Amino acid sequence: MSNFVYLSKERLKELEDEIRELKSNGRKKMAERIAEARSHGDLSENAEYDAAKEEQGLLELKISKLEDLLSRARIIDTSSLPQDQVHILSKVKVKNLKNGKTFEYILVSEEEANIEQSKISITSPVGQAFMGHKAGEIVTANVPAGLIKFEIISID
Repeated sequence: MSNFVYLSKERLKELEDEIRELKSNGRKKMAERIAEARSHGDLSENAEYDAAKEEQGLLELKISKLEDLLSRARIIDTSSLPQDQVHILSKVKVKNLKNGKTFEYILVSEEEANIEQSKISITSPVGQAFMGHKAGEIVTANVPAGLIKFEIISID
């Protein structure tokens, strides 16, 4: 499996903006907190200083992880993918055949998945079940609660 992370253009921009914000304002605020804590005297017994230094380490770790993610990012060009089949970045309307409820999902990379925004990962059991299928087909997802059958109603 490749080490690439496939992202939409929008998500790539969000990540770039987040890194820029963390590097500029995040680091500046952290330096101010450390300076403030340092001004309280003896550093060997200064819990506020220790906490600020630990928080600084976490900030740098987050920046490092985001930079690593960006270095492996590849933009998805959906224009070359078949429009009649479910693929990454497809918007899929499906019907759960067990309870009759209809859902709309956007299939995304694992990094972009967010169920509150109806974005499910192509590596999730449900996402995997949809991949490569066409409207009108019935697919079965093997989820922890058991098997769920979906009818693919439409693909955008």
